[in-house]
Amino acid sequence: MGPGNDTLISEFLLLGLSEEPALQPLIFGLFLSMYLVTVLGNLLIILVVSSDSHLHTPMYFFLSNLSLVDICFTSTTVPKMLWNIQTQSKVITYKGCITQMYFFLLFGGLDDFLLSVMAYDRYVAICRPLHYMVIMNPRLCGLLVLMSWIMGALNSLLHSLMVLRLSFCTDLEIPHFSCELKQVIQLACSDTFLNNMVLYFVFVLLGGGPLAGILYSYSKIVSSIRAIPSAQGKYKAFSTCASHLSVVSLFYCTSLGVYLSSAATQSSHSSAAASVMYTVVTPMLNPFIYSLRNKDIKRALKRFFGLACAKRTIILR
Repeated sequence: MGPGNDTLISEFLLLGLSEEPALQPLIFGLFLSMYLVTVLGNLLIILVVSSDSHLHTPMYFFLSNLSLVDICFTSTTVPKMLWNIQTQSKVITYKGCITQMYFFLLFGGLDDFLLSVMAYDRYVAICRPLHYMVIMNPRLCGLLVLMSWIMGALNSLLHSLMVLRLSFCTDLEIPHFSCELKQVIQLACSDTFLNNMVLYFVFVLLGGGPLAGILYSYSKIVSSIRAIPSAQGKYKAFSTCASHLSVVSLFYCTSLGVYLSSAATQSSHSSAAASVMYTVVTPMLNPFIYSLRNKDIKRALKRFFGLACAKRTIILR
């Protein structure tokens, strides 16, 4: 099939969250609803940020990029899952599986990198407010996003090429709703020691690195907020990073929860169900967190819908 793969396999079987036929309509309706909310919610954030001049700042530039990545992240897995349920098929081609794995790793890594970039942005805004616009200039913001894309692409390319070198047995059933990297590696007949070593090394390096950066940024932010004399000043400073802190907590807590659940249980279906939290639920909740906890986004949404209603009234007249 692919380079370095000596087997004649042409497809894998995605077993999904449950093999019970009676549950398939419920799963289809639930995931379709969550997917539509995710796409519409994040798309609305992108439209509001791009259309409102008050939000043309580094913080909202990174937020719109995060929303775009969340749409793409969810779109790598959920549509295929919905299609398989609708057609009553569990098949995904070998090439389709590798492609899905590549983009899943790419956008998952981008989520991680962008959250650390946003933490750095909040650090500069609170700890060095007088130099904020000088430090977080458009060139640096664009460079940070570009570097996030490059590191995410290299990471996903490395893992995908490592999988291409594997040979697979006749058992090609993946107890998941997507081609999750670890599950695919476990199906291989050939030696997977190098794949697992690279997997854990990259996980520690690219997972722990951004997390360490986020923790360091917020340790400095907390120190700066504690030094502010007035309670009102402390609240105002904290409110500027409350939404981001909520998203970071949700992303890492769900990711850690999935890792711990997969380590504690032998049930692959349970692990797949747990992974729904960070692959589907987290991208769906991010727009609500930013819109409900952010006054600037609230005002921009009111102006956006007010302008849309005004245009509609003019057209109807």
